[in-house]
This record gives sequence, structure tokens and C-alpha cells, in this order.
Amino acid sequence: MIGRIAGQIVYKTLDHVLIDVRGVGYVVFCSDRVLAGLGGPGDMAALFTDLLVREDLLQLYGFPTLVEKEWFRLLMSVQGVGAKASLAILGTLGPDGVSRAIALGDWGTVKAARGIGPKTAQRVVNELKDKAPTVMAMGAAGAAPTEAGPTELVETIAVPKAPASPRPNASAQAEALSALGNLGYAPGEAASAVAEAAGAEPDADTAGLIRAALRLLAPKG
Repeated sequence: MIGRIAGQIVYKTLDHVLIDVRGVGYVVFCSDRVLAGLGGPGDMAALFTDLLVREDLLQLYGFPTLVEKEWFRLLMSVQGVGAKASLAILGTLGPDGVSRAIALGDWGTVKAARGIGPKTAQRVVNELKDKAPTVMAMGAAGAAPTEAGPTELVETIAVPKAPASPRPNASAQAEALSALGNLGYAPGEAASAVAEAAGAEPDADTAGLIRAALRLLAPKG
């Protein structure tokens, strides 16, 4: 499994980029938003990747952050949403926009992506609403690419971090606050919801706190 590549851009097209890694060229498919953020031929680029394997197909898909890669994988788990549709959603909304739309149940925003109809958009929101907090927690914890040599090819392996504080979920509360802030909640209401959630579940992790806080912040009635 190829989890990340870094090398020199040879060329870009409308849907993919060719990256040279120590003399081997890798074709990596990306959303239009990600492609727009990459440099041109001769520039260096580093992307987390997901390898799609089928009987007659091997394709790499590239993402600037692990959070966006995880959203791609989650979106593809929804019935009727393939790689092309997942890239379209991420290209239109970005990972923060996807988090916000799913957390708020806003399938209309998901439908704005090219080729996504209302039924598919509703499935995305309904099927991923309970899984979203886990990926949102990754973003709050700062899951971004690490610096590496310009021609490095490595496979990403997640390693659990040791607790940063003797308080069971102190860091989880801070990460949950950050995630809710990214969703557009005011600092005061986010802090109140996270504090109430932490009081009810003292040992909850970041994803658990986000999920509980979102329930508290959901419109009543």
C-alpha cells in the first residue's frame, strides 16, 4: 500500500498530476481544488495517497492532509458514492465543509457537488453522521502532512500518541473545542457544550466529546 508520496511534479492535467519519485512517475488523481493548490512542472509536491484496487484498475488518489484522505475513504463507503463522486464532494466543499454539512445534517450543501443528486446527498449525511466526529477529531488534533525529503516515498502508519496531560480528557476537550469552532459554532456555546459533555462523560475521547456536544447543540423541537 502506498500511503504517501513526495517528489517533483512533471505535469498536471484536469484530474491528475504526475509526480516523479526517484525516477519513477506516479499518476495521482486529485480533486480540482487540490490540483489548484499544487505548483507547476518542476515544483515539489507531497500528498497522502489512497490506492484503489480493482480487477482491471490500479489508481492512486492524492490528498494534502490525512483528514481529507479519511473523508475520501468514508465517502466511498456510502452506497452509490465512488471515487469520482467523493473527489467531487471534497473538491466543492473541502474537508471542513464536509464536516460541517454532515454535522448539521445539511444535505443540500452536499448536493451542490457536481454529479451528486438529492438522494445520494441525503445518504451521505445519514450514513456518515455517526462517523463524522472521529474524522473531525483528527482535524482538531492537527493531522497534517509532516515534512519529508523531496523524493521520499513512504507508507503512513498511525501511531497512538501518549496522553499529554494527567487529566483524562483535557486534550480531548481542547480538540473538541477546535473542531466545533471549525464548524462555525461560537466559542461560548461550543465551550459550554463541551464542558457539559465532559462532565457527563469524564473519560470520553475527542470523538466522543464532539458527538455528545453536537447532540447538545442540535436545535430542539
